[in-house]
Amino acid sequence: GKTVLPGFIDAHTHLFAYASSLLSVDCSPSAVSSIRDIQLALKRRAQGTPPGAWVKGVGYDEFYLKERRHPTRWELDEAAPRHPVKLSHRSRHACVLNSMALALSHISIDTPDPLGGVIDRDVNTGEPTGLLLEMNDMVGEQRDNAMDDENFRRGIAQANKSYLSMGITSFHEASATNGVRQWQILRELKERGELIPRVYMMVGSAALSELGEQGLSAGHGDENLRIGPLKIMIRQTSGAIYPPLEELKELVIRGQEAGFQVALHAVEEEEVEAAISALEHASQKSTHPHRRHRIEHCSLCPPPLLERLRGLEALVVTQPSFLYYSGERYMTQVPREKHPWLYPLKSLLCGGVGLAASSDCPVVPPSPLMGIYAAITRRSEAGDALQLSEAVQPIDVLRMYTGAGAYASFEEDLKGSISVGKLADLVVLDNDPLAVFPEEIKSIKIEMTIAGGEIVWDRTS
Repeated sequence: GKTVLPGFIDAHTHLFAYASSLLSVDCSPSAVSSIRDIQLALKRRAQGTPPGAWVKGVGYDEFYLKERRHPTRWELDEAAPRHPVKLSHRSRHACVLNSMALALSHISIDTPDPLGGVIDRDVNTGEPTGLLLEMNDMVGEQRDNAMDDENFRRGIAQANKSYLSMGITSFHEASATNGVRQWQILRELKERGELIPRVYMMVGSAALSELGEQGLSAGHGDENLRIGPLKIMIRQTSGAIYPPLEELKELVIRGQEAGFQVALHAVEEEEVEAAISALEHASQKSTHPHRRHRIEHCSLCPPPLLERLRGLEALVVTQPSFLYYSGERYMTQVPREKHPWLYPLKSLLCGGVGLAASSDCPVVPPSPLMGIYAAITRRSEAGDALQLSEAVQPIDVLRMYTGAGAYASFEEDLKGSISVGKLADLVVLDNDPLAVFPEEIKSIKIEMTIAGGEIVWDRTS
C-alpha cells in the first residue's frame, strides 16, 4: 500500500554549510519578522556562549523583515557586544558581521573590496556597516581540525539524518571552496559511517594544483564518494561580470582540458549569458571532449539564451523550491516583463535541455517533495502563482530528482531508477505523488529510506 521510488538525488546542496546552519540561530522568515527579533534571538544564544566565542545566525532575508533592510554591525553589537557575530543571509551570498567579527576578519575603513566582493560602507563616514556581499566564505570562524571538533560532527550527524529523513540517498556537494581538505573530511566521514548519502563533490579552481599534487583528478573515488565538477562562480555584485568574460573562458577551457565537467554558477540573465558564451568558446577552441557541463541555477533564461543553451548539450541544475520559499520576493523584485523567463522549467524540458533538480540547501530546506510540489504548482508560500505556463508534469519532475541527477554525475548506470543491477537506493512514501492532487504532495510522508539495500532511516523508529 506504499509507493517506492528511486532514492532522491539532490544535485546541488552544501553539506558543510547545512551542518553549520543546524547548530546556528535560526533567523529565517519562519522564525523572525524584524531586526529586533534577530537581536533577541542572538542575545539568547550569546548568554549561553563563552565570551569571545562566535555566535552565528543563519537564514535572514531582509525582504521579509518589517524594516525591509539588512541589519547593521551596530545592531548586532547591541545583541552580543562580547562575542563575534556572523549573521548569514538566506541566499548565502551576503552576511553581516558585528564590530568584533569585523576586527577578527581584518576588515576596517581602509580595507579595499576583494575581487568579486563588496564591503558595504556608511555613505557619510566610509565605515563598514557590517554587510558583506559575496564574502561569506572569506570571513568567520575557521577550523583546522574539523573531525576533532565535537560541534562540527554533531552538525554533520544532524544533516545526515535530515537528508535521509527526506529520502535523499545521494547529493552533489556544490561549494566552490572545496578542495583536498574537504575531500579528506568527507572520506573520513564515510569511513566512520557518519555520512550515509553518496557524495559527488565539486571542487574550486583554486584547488586544482593541490588536487593534482595529491593524485586526485576528475571522477576519482567510488560509488560512495567521488570528485565531480570544477565549480566556477559567475557574479555581478559590483555591477560587472566577475570573472571577466575572457578570464571565464580560459577557466572553462582549463577545467575541460584537465578532464573536468564544469559547473557554472549563473543566476541572473547576464550571468547565464556569460556562462553560455564561455561554454560556446570551449566547444569551439578546446581539443578535449565535452564533459556534460552544467549551469547551476539559470534562474532567468529568456528564449534567445535557451536556444543557445540547446546547442551546447549542457545541463541545467535548477531549484524548484525557490518558487515556493521566495515566490513573494520574485513577484516584487523581478521586473514583470521577465516573469515568463523565471525558472522556465517546461521550456527547458521541451527545448531538450537536460534538467536536474536540487535544493541549494541551506538556502531552503532540502525536501525533494517540496521541490516536486513547487515545480508542479509554481505557487509561492503565500499561494501566488508564478507563470503557470512553465509548470511541469509530476513524472518529469520525479525524473529531475532521480534519473537526471544520476545523469548529471555520469552515474546513470549506477542509480536513478529501480532497475536490475543498479544500487538499491530507494525511498518509500505513504502516498503516490503521481496520483494525488498537487496540494496533497506537501503532506506526503517519507516512510523509509534505503541505501545499498540497508534501511538507513525509518519513520517508525
